[in-house]
Amino acid sequence: MERIRARFLFGLPTSSEPVKLRTRKSKLYSKDKANDGITGFFGGSVTVFSVIFRLVNCLLVQTSFVPDEYWQSLEISHGMVFKYGYESWEWREGIRGYSYPLFFAVIYKILHLLRYDTVQLLILLPRVAQALLTALADVKLYHLVRRSEGPDVAKWTFFCQLCSWFTWYCCTRTLTNSMETTLTVLALYYYPLCTDKTHNSSWKYLSLVSWAVVVRPTALVVWLPLLFHHLWRAENKLKLITHQGLPVAAAALVSSALIDCIFYGKWIFVQWNFLKFNIFHNVGKFYGTHPWHWYLTQGFVAVIGPHLPVFLHGCSLTSTRHRVLLITIIWTLLVYSFLAHKEFRFIYPVLPFCMIFCGMSLAQLRAWRSCAACALLVLNLAAAFYTGLVHQRGVLDLMAHLQHLCDITDPPSPPEPEVLFLMPCHSTPFYSHLHCPVRLRFLECPPDLTGKQDYVDEAALFYADPLRWLGSSYPNTSMLPTHVVLFDPLEKEISAFLDGNKFVKEAELFHTHLPEGRVGRKIFVYKQ
Repeated sequence: MERIRARFLFGLPTSSEPVKLRTRKSKLYSKDKANDGITGFFGGSVTVFSVIFRLVNCLLVQTSFVPDEYWQSLEISHGMVFKYGYESWEWREGIRGYSYPLFFAVIYKILHLLRYDTVQLLILLPRVAQALLTALADVKLYHLVRRSEGPDVAKWTFFCQLCSWFTWYCCTRTLTNSMETTLTVLALYYYPLCTDKTHNSSWKYLSLVSWAVVVRPTALVVWLPLLFHHLWRAENKLKLITHQGLPVAAAALVSSALIDCIFYGKWIFVQWNFLKFNIFHNVGKFYGTHPWHWYLTQGFVAVIGPHLPVFLHGCSLTSTRHRVLLITIIWTLLVYSFLAHKEFRFIYPVLPFCMIFCGMSLAQLRAWRSCAACALLVLNLAAAFYTGLVHQRGVLDLMAHLQHLCDITDPPSPPEPEVLFLMPCHSTPFYSHLHCPVRLRFLECPPDLTGKQDYVDEAALFYADPLRWLGSSYPNTSMLPTHVVLFDPLEKEISAFLDGNKFVKEAELFHTHLPEGRVGRKIFVYKQ
């Protein structure tokens, strides 16, 4: 061997200098783990970019989506801290939990103690908190895909997640669906998706799943396939259930029950009440019904939007490890299809799952990648900016306009303001967006919980004969409100009441280009 070695070394320097090897530039050979995943999005910091992006997202969403973003969160939080507000029938019947409003109530309490509880901060800071949590979920989604599929797929998944119009529209709103989606993504990061063995850290994802169920019990629908998949692959199934699953779920439910018992003032289990009213009694159908195929033919198509083609392409590239995510998406759509009342936001928690398949599609495309990415960006931006800045903004502009009523002077001032909202029930925010105890009245519409066949809610009674309802509710001028708020289609029907009681139009606010039913293009404010 020495002779052979000598032949190869013939004519070469015999010094003992160490041989210098060429440094490989491929990331696969990089030993620098400090920056792994931190500077992975087009050369920038994923975390910093996500935070800035979601804060801008928060500021550029200035429209209303559904009543629950106020009436089931901020309105309750306002009442918890400032001792006045309005509790809808869900809270009187005990089907909503205080855990989610408590999150915002803590923010309100801190502002109150610091004497910074201005109405602007009370509206903005809860949404900023939601935006920061969403940014955290975006980062975790990026790291999840980077860990399982590599940096290229992670980059394009992150891109798809950020340019999704529906995520932009929903993620910073104070909806239980938004928090449910955030907790679902965070839980998915810790879920043992990439390995066949049970992680010792399963309690992390199980804790997040448990709190997602506390916030919104229907989160269990999304997680059932994933939980069964984990249990099926676990080496010690009994240990997973008894040492991690049951203790974590019990801790979350007991904590939630204690919070609810404190604020309800009685022993109550709201998760059971929620399922009983919405699943077994099907109370949701009171607020509208849709055909069984609505999610498959309309709802999912609208929510995923321009991403649909790349999502379908990504589904064809599904690896074994991600097959369970595709099953979860299909399962969720099918389960929700059996419910009579359907809404876009109900399937929002599976949208981040879809973005993983979209990322796999874009990473696989070569010749068409740039065109596809540009098309996604342009189409989603158009939808995001229109829905976030234009569509249904009137009700928020209205509450900003009414804030001047809070400037109540000394007793010699005019009569105490009272506002009557002649609009579909819960069309506007309430005390959480005024932050003063001005008298407010709106048309209520609780569902029939008594089983009466001839039940008609107050809103339906009003719209059946508006003048008759106004005459019976305000039989003399001394009882009249100082302000009346209505959508423009109602103006002609109650013009006799407005003119007869000397109401004059004080403001006219744009609401939407796409009026539907009793909702109009504009909102009118009349003052006596």
